[in-house]
Amino acid sequence: MRPRVAGARRRDRHGRGIRGPLTPPQAPVSRTRAERFDDLVDDEVRRLVQRWGPELAEVEFAVDDVPIVEPGFDGPVPLGQTVLQPPPTAVPTGEPAVRIMVFRRPVEARASGEAEQSRLIRDLLVEEVAELLGLSPESVDPSYDSPDD
Repeated sequence: MRPRVAGARRRDRHGRGIRGPLTPPQAPVSRTRAERFDDLVDDEVRRLVQRWGPELAEVEFAVDDVPIVEPGFDGPVPLGQTVLQPPPTAVPTGEPAVRIMVFRRPVEARASGEAEQSRLIRDLLVEEVAELLGLSPESVDPSYDSPDD
């Protein structure tokens, strides 16, 4: 038996091991699934804005968990949606003219891994931007609908 020193505390008193996080908060392992999804969307938005910056100046990109569907809706759950804001009134609201939403849970449900999620997000955003600009998806992004990056 080890002698006890007065006032000294043992760190692993009940044999449970160390407490607290095992990885620093900056490590990729400690990021949540939602944060990693947001990063994938941010990467694709950054890539599209790099190419179509002036045309996308009034567009806001956002991520939501699930879409709001009407009661009795019968069809596939949408992966994304473009929302046009009402025309500006005499008082500016500061709201963007267009909001493109990506729905995280439906995308995660349809993709089998992070690489497929990234491809789905890329194709979804390209399709929404193409529809908004009145162009074909291939002209917005030449890598559209291609299996490899």
